[in-house]
Amino acid sequence: MKQLIECVPNFSEGNDLSIIKQITDAIESVEGVLLLDVDPGKATNRTVVTIVGEPAPVIEAAFRAIKKASELIDMRKHKGEHPRMGATDVCPLIPVSGITMEETAVYAQTLAKRVGEELNIPVYLYEYAQKDKSRNNLSVIRGGEYEGFFDKIKLPEWKPDFGPAEFNERAGGTVIGARDFLIAYNINLNTKSVRLANSVAFDVREAGRVKREGNPITGKVVKDADGNDVRIPGTLKSCKAIGWYIEEYAIAQISMNLTNYKITSVHTAFDEVCESAARRGLRVTGSELVGLIPLDAMLEAGKHYLQKQGRSLGVSESELIQIAIKSLGLDELGKFDPEQKIIEYKLKNAAEEKLINMNLRAFADETASESPAPGGGSISAYVGSLGVALGTMVANLSAGKRGWEDKAAIFSDWAELGQTIKDKLIKAVDEDTRAFNKIMDAFGLPKSNEAEKAARTAAIESATKYACEVPFSVMQISFDALPLLRFMVVEGNQNSITDAGVGVLCIKTALRGAYFNVLVNAKGLKDQAYAIEIVGKAKDLLKRNHEVCDDILSMVENALV
Repeated sequence: MKQLIECVPNFSEGNDLSIIKQITDAIESVEGVLLLDVDPGKATNRTVVTIVGEPAPVIEAAFRAIKKASELIDMRKHKGEHPRMGATDVCPLIPVSGITMEETAVYAQTLAKRVGEELNIPVYLYEYAQKDKSRNNLSVIRGGEYEGFFDKIKLPEWKPDFGPAEFNERAGGTVIGARDFLIAYNINLNTKSVRLANSVAFDVREAGRVKREGNPITGKVVKDADGNDVRIPGTLKSCKAIGWYIEEYAIAQISMNLTNYKITSVHTAFDEVCESAARRGLRVTGSELVGLIPLDAMLEAGKHYLQKQGRSLGVSESELIQIAIKSLGLDELGKFDPEQKIIEYKLKNAAEEKLINMNLRAFADETASESPAPGGGSISAYVGSLGVALGTMVANLSAGKRGWEDKAAIFSDWAELGQTIKDKLIKAVDEDTRAFNKIMDAFGLPKSNEAEKAARTAAIESATKYACEVPFSVMQISFDALPLLRFMVVEGNQNSITDAGVGVLCIKTALRGAYFNVLVNAKGLKDQAYAIEIVGKAKDLLKRNHEVCDDILSMVENALV
């Protein structure tokens, strides 16, 4: 698997778009780096940039961006709502795929060393890149902010990890580290009061608030036996939060960093803030994301609010996302475009989803054209997806049937399974065509000498094996849909029994069609042991499929006569 890391540098400029553009131009000057998102904030006077790529080019791009920011941003003139200590305030690296956190931390240390030595900027390491646990927390490091760091940096315990132990007046200091994926998330309130917003933030953030005697605001701070402040913890783990006023929108917000969204999700944070706000006579009016969010966080939010509504969870991915957007009010302050805000959607290659992004007519026209792809394999996968989609539809109709409330959860589970199978088969539509193209590419390799001939032969063999595996996978995935369809025929809404029956016919067709593709590709293999094995497994699966399909279809016919 290719090593991919994400880098999310935060620059202390959110108003001058020409400065932001020069910084992002420096990033994009590095080949192999994808600029995913640029999110400037006027009131915070801060821009969050998200880039992704293999480690070496990402580190180079981050260095160039930090260098450019130090040249363009004068911290002596900077004002903004967000805590900050430098032109590049913080620059975290996040492992995405094929790389460990430990490896990512080493890259962060390498970048920090270069920034400190070449740019003469004091650099502090944080999170997983910082070995000293007493100074690995970003908020602790940044305490005192830009204005307070001229004295703080002179303290022995705050000597920078890299760079001079003297604060850079123009560029300030920078914090570089390695961390888990963080969701920067702001929740909107129907007030302008920062005091009230902070009260809510202190209710929910993990650090909570200091305990006071008598008046919770002006009372004397309670100390423990060692003289440390006693704190009342907040309700949300892995959550940092403060209240602030955003002049751009004329509202106060709860500004959150969800440092582990698997522990505290966006919907949990939203609901908790709603409850705290209501206790204080406030109302949450919506929320906004700063930067990107993982797909599974949005899907889980959609399911959470569907469940609260008592609806089936087995809806499409796009519907789950829309429910999450509306429930969290992510579109209150501006348009929320999932294609631009969900990290997996930003990373996907549109060329790899050419077929499934076509409308019905375009797909049929492409199939009917003189091009050999999409062919029978892609069509088999698509037919299979339609079959399981019909079964899923019956499950959703049954879950919402009046008088069947006691069965709704069972049908919802079946519908969720159906959506999962459907999505796998839809992806296989393009995957089968890619498998065919791999064979064509292999045949097109040079063969002018013995070495090239050997490499070409090996590539053809490898591509042909893959072209067997894809349709065999379609057979397996399609077969997995039959328990769903059987349950819908026997237990589902009988008004839709014929829909389930047509779904079974689609699955039967999908398996035989994919089976044909296994056979035709296996014929071209030199590895006969492999060919015999995969054809044998395909034949066995086809036989079992026909038996199960015919049994279910008999049930449908018997119910109709």
